[in-house]
Amino acid sequence: MCGITGYIGKRDATPILIEGLKKLEYRGYDSAGIALLDNGKMNVCKKKGRVDVLAEEISKKPFKANLGISHTRWATHGGVTDANAHPHVSSDGKFALVHNGIVENFESIKTFLTKKGYTFKSQTDSEALVNLIAYHYDFRTDESLENRFLEAVRKALIHVEGTYGIAVISKEKPDEIVAARKGSPLLIGIGKNERLVSSDVLGFAGRANNVIYLDDGQIASITIDNCDIISIGNKPIEYKVKEIDWELENADLAGAKHYMQKEIYEQPKAIENAIRGRISDDASTAILHGLNMTAQEMRQVDRIIFCACGTAWHACLVAEQLIEKYARIPVEVEYASEFRYRNTPIEKNTLVFVLSQSGETIDTLEALRESQRKGFKTLAITNAIASTISRESDGGLYQYAGKEVGVASTKAFTSQVVICLLIALHIGRMRDLSYTAGKEIVEAIKKLPNLVEETLQQAKHIEEIAKKYAFNEDFLFLGRLDEFPIALEGALKLKEISYIHAEAYPAGEMKHGPIALICPECPSVIFANAEDVLSKVVSNAQEIKARKGKIIAITSFPEAFEGLADDIIQLPKMHDCVRTIVATVPAQLLAYYIALERGCDVDKPRNLAKAVTVE
Repeated sequence: MCGITGYIGKRDATPILIEGLKKLEYRGYDSAGIALLDNGKMNVCKKKGRVDVLAEEISKKPFKANLGISHTRWATHGGVTDANAHPHVSSDGKFALVHNGIVENFESIKTFLTKKGYTFKSQTDSEALVNLIAYHYDFRTDESLENRFLEAVRKALIHVEGTYGIAVISKEKPDEIVAARKGSPLLIGIGKNERLVSSDVLGFAGRANNVIYLDDGQIASITIDNCDIISIGNKPIEYKVKEIDWELENADLAGAKHYMQKEIYEQPKAIENAIRGRISDDASTAILHGLNMTAQEMRQVDRIIFCACGTAWHACLVAEQLIEKYARIPVEVEYASEFRYRNTPIEKNTLVFVLSQSGETIDTLEALRESQRKGFKTLAITNAIASTISRESDGGLYQYAGKEVGVASTKAFTSQVVICLLIALHIGRMRDLSYTAGKEIVEAIKKLPNLVEETLQQAKHIEEIAKKYAFNEDFLFLGRLDEFPIALEGALKLKEISYIHAEAYPAGEMKHGPIALICPECPSVIFANAEDVLSKVVSNAQEIKARKGKIIAITSFPEAFEGLADDIIQLPKMHDCVRTIVATVPAQLLAYYIALERGCDVDKPRNLAKAVTVE
């Protein structure tokens, strides 16, 4: 959520910054703004709405400058207004700041500064921070002129409680950007005779081939040809410059109408990437070197905890079923946002996994840190190489799903589940899972890309079903065993991009309350691919039909629903271990086509952000 871009170089900064903001639109935002320094003058333009609105406003009075910062805001403190948009300028006019994160103690800072004569034009916490920087710049006169700007930022941040990724410019130092991070990602791109700042490598828009990843508590002084980094304790930091793999970061639509559509259809490839190189030579188990654990260490694990948020939490629920079934280890699934606030008793031989597509989800990052504080080995599953979670974890596995731009996760979710299945196989073969059973699971995994490809061929059929139900305002999603998490995920997708109220339940729980919702205007989407409980799910469907409810069945057993379901989406027959992955695809397509029929923006749903970096 929110996006930062900054530029210092020899070219016109305005189009570079606007282009960078457009690359970050997927993160979610409600306003955008830009601040440029030109011959000692601070030019600021900010507007609520899309980046195109900002670009149109700037075109009326074009600014020329070689240094600037820009921002897309996702509102936290204060409503969606031009005044609350970033950048914010200090009341003395000397400093402009863009900020991702939350300053939790901004009210006490604002009260202090108001007494000192500083004024405020917005309702935001960020304006308090830029005024605090101005205060420290003026208050401290013992610093050299060369370091005074950097020191003002550093001393201001000492007083900040909360999270931040910031970029600051000053009329007093027109050849420098100061950037800092704590809990919110920030990167420095290195180009030829230019430097860039962004909250995501995509913000560099292909202009930088090398990158510096700032860590928490680091502050950078950035000039056209240099970068110096210090800690918040004023210690110099040695940093590494890494090359950007733009092939991995490719985020073009490639002929698709929407990123969500593109990413749904990229799932066979994403699954192949998740599997590649991770199957043993005898095709009976998974080889997962990234876990950094020996077979002996893994065998000592008595319990596993999974932590995640949103869609990734649903992947954890599937992991719970897979690992308990195939590895016979008890698994608990925790909301990452709750984990560090609960005094959870954790047994000594517990292994912790955290899942985050972006690798920057603040709640998941804090769950990782809490687990490590308590002395537990904590591993990560993430799609973002060099993300904060991947750098701070004790090991883990990359998904290699490719950049996911659509806010509603699709290919990242299914590749997470594939990784969890590989983990279940890996641990299971170290314990009680037989060679024959391992071979069967591996064979099923190898067939997965083709199974998903076959399911995608039903898109036209699913589109026609979507048109029938697009303007219903309530949906139920039902499934049993490992298909209950898929029901949750299907309901979430529908909510996220179509704004339809949708709920998910284990199918057997339907009669314990939710059955009161059943009516012709509340369709039920039923997942029925587990043969051992098929008759039970069919009984639940009959209860719905008896109350005139509409039924959409997603099933490998269409004959069981003939004359019962109003619409059937037939899935291929498959091994139990992969059914959740295949069954997810029709639910994604159903949500996608319903949202299109309702005229919704599927890639940028209201109020949502791709990377949630504030609590």
